[in-house]
Amino acid sequence: MKVDGKSWRTIWGADENRGGVEIIDQTALPHAFRTVTLETVADAARAIKTMQVRGAPLIGVTAAYGLALAMREDPSDANLHQGSALLLATRPTAVNLRWAVERMNAHLAPLSSAERAGAAWQQAAVLWAEDIAINQAIGQAGLGLLRSLWEAKGCRPLDILTHCNAGWLATVDWGTALAPVYMAHDAGLPLHVWVDETRPRNQGASLTAWELGRHGVPHTVIVDNAGGHLMQHGRVDLCLVGSDRTTRRGDVCNKIGTYLKALAAHDNGVPFYVALPGSTIDWTLSDGIAEIPIEQRGAEEISHMTGRTGEGTLATITLTPPTSAVANYAFDVTPARLVTGLITERGLCPASGLSTLFPEHVSPQAHQGGGADKEQKP
Repeated sequence: MKVDGKSWRTIWGADENRGGVEIIDQTALPHAFRTVTLETVADAARAIKTMQVRGAPLIGVTAAYGLALAMREDPSDANLHQGSALLLATRPTAVNLRWAVERMNAHLAPLSSAERAGAAWQQAAVLWAEDIAINQAIGQAGLGLLRSLWEAKGCRPLDILTHCNAGWLATVDWGTALAPVYMAHDAGLPLHVWVDETRPRNQGASLTAWELGRHGVPHTVIVDNAGGHLMQHGRVDLCLVGSDRTTRRGDVCNKIGTYLKALAAHDNGVPFYVALPGSTIDWTLSDGIAEIPIEQRGAEEISHMTGRTGEGTLATITLTPPTSAVANYAFDVTPARLVTGLITERGLCPASGLSTLFPEHVSPQAHQGGGADKEQKP
C-alpha cells in the first residue's frame, strides 16, 4: 500500500547474510512515520510485545523473521528452542504467532546447523510472500460481497463500520478486513468507513484512520459506543472486522468491543462479517468463550494516553484516579451465532462452515458423520 505516494510494506528483510529486519514502528503513528531495525530475536520479541508490530498476520511474520535472526546468530538446537519460547511468550491470544513458530521449527529442526541460517531466512521470506498473496485473495473475495451489497442498496454509497485495525498495518500488505475496502475504493465503488476509535490503544483512531486517509478512502472516526446508535438509524450497511483467533466452529476472537458491535448488528439486522486468513483458524479449539486465552495488558493503556498538544509536542496524560484499580482485557469472543459470514483467502462461508473451505482439517470420521469435533489438529 502507499504512504504519500510511496509503496510500503510493514516489514521487510535485507538479506540472509547482513542487515536486519525493518519494520514500521506503529507505536509512533499517527504523529510520526518511522522505521526501526530489528537485529536480534530479542528485538523481534520486544517489537511484538510492545506492539511496534501488531495484528495477528504481522505478528506471525515478525516471529518468523525473529527466528531467522536467531539462526543467523546461533543455529544450534538450544537457540532454536530458546528463541521459539521467547517469541511464544509475547502475545497469548493471536494464534498466528504459534502457527508461524511451529512452521519455522518444522522446517528447520531436520536441518544441520550449517544449513539453518540460510534456510530460516528463506522460509521467513516464504511466509512474508504468502501473507501478501493471502490478503490479496481475501480482498478479492470480499470485493464481490461489497459489490453485491452495493447493488442491492441501489448503488448508493456503502457505509461500513470497522473495529480496531485490520488494514495493511496489521499484515505485511493489503490487510484482512480492509483489503476488500481498498479494492472496492480502487474499483470506483463509492463507500465510507465508520472507524471506531478502539480504546484503550486507539488502533482505530491512530492506525485505521491514518492508513485510510493516506489511501484516500472516505472515513469518519467515532467513539466506540456510537456504533449501535448509527445502526439504529440505518447508517451502517455492513460491519467488517478482523480476527486474532477463530475456532473451528466459527467463534471469533478480536479486539475488545467486537462482541458488542456484533450484538448491536444482530439487533438491527446489519450483516456482520469477519475477514481472516486460514492461519488464524485454531483447529484445536471448539468453544471460543471457554477455550481462547484472553490477554490482559498493562493498566497504563487505560489510565494514560499520549497525544499531540496544541503546541505540537507529544505529551502523556493521566486519565484515571491514581487509587482506582484498572482491568485491561485486550480481546473478547464473538460467538458464531452472531457472525453472518467469514471471508477467507478461499472464499466466503457461514461462520459454521469453515470445514467446507478447509477440508484438509477434517478427519475421515467427521466425513462419516462424526461431527465437527472430529476435526484434526494442525
